[in-house]
Amino acid sequence: MAATPLEHLGPDTPAEVLAALESTHSVLTDAEVGQFRLAAEWAAAHPVDALDDAATVEGTEGELAIAGPGAPLVAEFCVADFALAVAMTTDAGRSYLGDAVEVRYRLPRLWARVMAGQVAVWRARKIADRTMSLPADGADHVDRHVAPVAHRLTWAQLDRTVEAARALFDPVEAEHRRLLAAEGRFLDVDTHHPSLDGTATVRGELDLADALDLDHALRAGAQQLADLGCEESLDVRRAMAAGALARGDLMLAPDTESELPRRSQRQLVIYTHLSESALAGVENTGSNVLVGQVEDWCSTATGQVVIRPVVDLGEHIEVPGYTPSPRLREQVLLTHPTCVFPGCSRPSRGCDLDHVVAWADGGPTCSCNLVPECRFHHRLKTHGGWTLQRVGHRLMVWTSPMGRTYTRHIDWHDPAGRGRRGHTHDRES
Repeated sequence: MAATPLEHLGPDTPAEVLAALESTHSVLTDAEVGQFRLAAEWAAAHPVDALDDAATVEGTEGELAIAGPGAPLVAEFCVADFALAVAMTTDAGRSYLGDAVEVRYRLPRLWARVMAGQVAVWRARKIADRTMSLPADGADHVDRHVAPVAHRLTWAQLDRTVEAARALFDPVEAEHRRLLAAEGRFLDVDTHHPSLDGTATVRGELDLADALDLDHALRAGAQQLADLGCEESLDVRRAMAAGALARGDLMLAPDTESELPRRSQRQLVIYTHLSESALAGVENTGSNVLVGQVEDWCSTATGQVVIRPVVDLGEHIEVPGYTPSPRLREQVLLTHPTCVFPGCSRPSRGCDLDHVVAWADGGPTCSCNLVPECRFHHRLKTHGGWTLQRVGHRLMVWTSPMGRTYTRHIDWHDPAGRGRRGHTHDRES
């Protein structure tokens, strides 16, 4: 099949294209420097001494240390406005503000070069990330040595400079970090990002003796599974053996022949989302899995298999009193997988359930008046002057104290007919 020719959309000659690229790069660089400067100005416009004393005592809004020791503190709630203005999540906006404050107040030589367009903003942010844990004199030491060569500094050189400053100005912390680095053992089981096949990644570093024992146990478990008729590959059987060991299905003695497997009681809970037409899907910590994987789980579950029906997510449920019933709570959590603040992706099961119209103002405890909000954004609405209006089932309209509005749209469309799930699209107006 012949390749499709590139469509000519820009200037006529290669020289003109190159000139246009240079001009565009210059504009983008100026814009990035301008945004970094404005971030520092936004932080300076929200000092902690502007907080109301009563509000601080009551804990409604606190002071936020977004940069290293000695840098100005800022009023906590200013982060949300900034983040949405630059199309970032609250966490990303907090990080960006912190980097700007770190460079502006603790790395002034580097700041001057960034403002002059001599050092890229992304490089300055990398350096700021490394220096935030240093005391003020340590950051100044790094600034004096790094700023003149920041435009061509390698990260290895930066790390050596930062650690040398830490050893000079914070020897206790330097020794603590050295000991932590020497103790590099860890075991991470990533259950937050399962694959479509229902698998999860496990990685770690173990003591050699522990690693040898684990390897022996997995090898013996894999052999047990093969003896029982499992025809999977060795790698798959080792992975299966790890789960069996965790459940106690395989009883292994390190220095003797393996015993026969025994079955433990494992409960499997399946949520069925019922729409107007039929069965929908399976909830798995916010991710979809294939039906075949669910069948495998059911076939290996030796304990109780619970099919838990969930009402149609479009049904309106209302209960008396302030506290939602378990059924209503489950419906709200399944309707909104994450916090409903624009850009926030914190899972709803770790969020507060908030009345859109406050209970004290007559707001009912019902499907259309309850939404999940993470603790920070809940506090932002309760104490920070933000308001939330729900328009129909799908649209959340947030208004900041400055009168700017941001929307979060929940898309119920499911062309595959596997049930309804909230997807969000953020927009500013």
